[in-house]
Amino acid sequence: MTDPPVTDPSVTEPPTPDPEVYFEDLPAGRRIALGSVVVDRDEMLAFNRRFDPQPFHVDEDAAKASLFGGLCASGWFTASLWMRCYVDALLSRSASLGSPGGDEIAWPAPVFPGDRLDATMEVVAARVSASRPQLGLITLAGTLTRADPEAVVFRSRFTGMFGRRDGASDPA
Repeated sequence: MTDPPVTDPSVTEPPTPDPEVYFEDLPAGRRIALGSVVVDRDEMLAFNRRFDPQPFHVDEDAAKASLFGGLCASGWFTASLWMRCYVDALLSRSASLGSPGGDEIAWPAPVFPGDRLDATMEVVAARVSASRPQLGLITLAGTLTRADPEAVVFRSRFTGMFGRRDGASDPA
């Protein structure tokens, strides 16, 4: 088995005009490897400085003295890395219609420059919308895992809305 591609967050690809992945392709229980990303120190620091400038995220000395022992990523940066993998591996070629939100986000272990993170998602539940039967709602569990040392560094659970392949309503 080959390693999944490593995502380059500086590359922006336009969305696929003709979706390949629809609601019907995302049944409950389906697990999808979304690829990997290596944490770039400069990119991490730029994000931390702009959006989460806590001392252990932006100051080398303060970070060494913190419980983390070194500069670490903002949890929000970590979440954005997962999101980029999700977009590159699935959303950009899907009939995604956005998300109304979620009910879990966690970063149970710190992320450091140079870490290689593997992104996955699992479809926890899937159902056709009662009010808009042309779309399906899936509950997703997203995870980023560091291999060395092994740790889950990000978890999320949220709802994704996807168009149905035929776009038609279920017969009543």
